[in-house]
Amino acid sequence: MEQELSITKLIRPEIASLSAYHVPDASGFLKLDAMENPYQLPADMQQELARHLSGVALNRYPQPAYASLKQLIADKLGVPAAHDIVLGNGSDELISMVSIACAKPGAKVLAPVPGFVMYAMSALFAGLEFVGVDLNADFTLNKVAMLAAIAEHQPAIIYLAYPNNPTGSLYDADDMVAILQAVGNQGIVIVDEAYQPFAQASFMPRLAEFDNLVVMRTVSKLGLAGIRLGYMAGNNALMHEFEKVRPPYNINVLTQAAAEFVLARVEVLDAQAAELRQQRTALMAAMAGLPGVQVFPSAANFVLIRVANAEQVFVKLREQKILVKNVGKMHNLLGNCLRITVSTREENALFLAALAASLSSK
Repeated sequence: MEQELSITKLIRPEIASLSAYHVPDASGFLKLDAMENPYQLPADMQQELARHLSGVALNRYPQPAYASLKQLIADKLGVPAAHDIVLGNGSDELISMVSIACAKPGAKVLAPVPGFVMYAMSALFAGLEFVGVDLNADFTLNKVAMLAAIAEHQPAIIYLAYPNNPTGSLYDADDMVAILQAVGNQGIVIVDEAYQPFAQASFMPRLAEFDNLVVMRTVSKLGLAGIRLGYMAGNNALMHEFEKVRPPYNINVLTQAAAEFVLARVEVLDAQAAELRQQRTALMAAMAGLPGVQVFPSAANFVLIRVANAEQVFVKLREQKILVKNVGKMHNLLGNCLRITVSTREENALFLAALAASLSSK
């Protein structure tokens, strides 16, 4: 008789207690819950890309150094010259690589909360202790609390999302510099600029000022979420260490080919980002005009709002085939908050009508 596999003996208890990352089925829905760019590439560009991808040698492993892709990232996305770039299968993998490289016994990760959940999850996976520091009630950075936590915990890694998810807030740059200076040579500060195309503010040009600064980005929000490509740059000696834990061939040949093709024409994506910034302004103004809706400032491609009985509004939107993100249970500061992806003028109009109906119905 076969013995049943003992999961409890094999799997770490902190992993066994988790739920797997769940993405709801969005078939038939207006999907405004994942911060995706709603625009596709122009039709002629899609056809040219298809021809380009048809010539990719799928029978060969990727070129391990990715030199041509890194050069395009540097040239087109503003990485300063002479700074090494490390590539990841999305920024999630980069966060994991940093965690693995820095997971010395007793090492800690520190970040403002609420923030991107993968900072804490990746720390947990790597056996690091995560320390969250509450934002102010208006979702600005609590510099005093952050500096106190740095002094107490001496973290190896600090994450500052710029702008922050799920709040959309853009932290004060001087406060971030104060944190970089407080950490000094005892840790690294990772400025996560996943939403940089919509903020038009960046620490990338300041890499040379701070040895302990790493800037991390993704092309997902720019309009290439499907190819899963992230990159980070910083102190070259540090990038050399992170490169050691990067899985071999982690960027597949189709991702590399697609990224190189589109980045050579990045002005198309830049124009889409500019349009989404305009739509964000219009969407925020329209929501602010609805009764009982509090709209928080956003420098991202999503907007956080607070409404009475957000769970009921979320359900009513879902009944109208519109998906948004109910973040109310993520953190006590997010009570009754919903996060809405900024989309096209037409999709935003559909959402606004559904939101108005959801607010007025009992």
